[in-house]
Amino acid sequence: MSRTLKITLAVMILLSANSVAAEDYIDLVKKGNDAYNKSEYKDALGHYHAAETELPESPELEYNIAGVQYQQGGYEEAVERYTKALNTTDINIEAQAHYNLGGTYYRMGDYENAIKSYENALNINPDDIDAKFNLELSRKMLKEQMQQQQEDPQQQQQQQKQQDQQQQDQQDQEQQEQDQQQQQDQQQDQQQKQEEQQPQPQQQDEKKMSKEDAERILNALRDDERDIQKKIKRQVKAGDYTGKDW
Repeated sequence: MSRTLKITLAVMILLSANSVAAEDYIDLVKKGNDAYNKSEYKDALGHYHAAETELPESPELEYNIAGVQYQQGGYEEAVERYTKALNTTDINIEAQAHYNLGGTYYRMGDYENAIKSYENALNINPDDIDAKFNLELSRKMLKEQMQQQQEDPQQQQQQQKQQDQQQQDQQDQEQQEQDQQQQQDQQQDQQQKQEEQQPQPQQQDEKKMSKEDAERILNALRDDERDIQKKIKRQVKAGDYTGKDW
């Protein structure tokens, strides 16, 4: 924007019998204005608040406080103060308050109220070039905002569809992995059962025969062989008998 804020730091001349209070008010406002011009916004606000105790609800002072709030980013407070400043009898302050309200609403993204404020400023001062420029800019921003609001539901639906599809793909992949794991488990179980049903080869007795046992068995075999030989010899002799019966 060309100019979002018009600065007119007002000082109201009091026509009051209490000249001391008037001098205090004017002095505090001037100190606040000096601090504002130096971008010392905290000090400026302190002086303005002190002056406010001398003259509460002064439209000109409300205008100055609104300017500090705007510079510090307190846009809602600035709107409230600029609105109170519209009660001024100074038409120039009123026009600038409308203009600055427009700038504050613009910063807040409230383009409808920004448009109204710039139009009010132009009603008072039709030759305000800055107000005309900012009015058209606010209208452009409002149009884009409305288009964006119309597109958002469609974008949200598209994003929701994409999220649903991604979730479904993930579920399908997890199910596929579970099926594969289950199939592998079944194959392993079946293979294990088949191995259990097959006959297992007998294990050879690896226990070795001692030397004493071997000799004992061998001697027993020899004794048996001698007995067999003796029986054979007796049978042969019995077969050789040739005596005659008389």
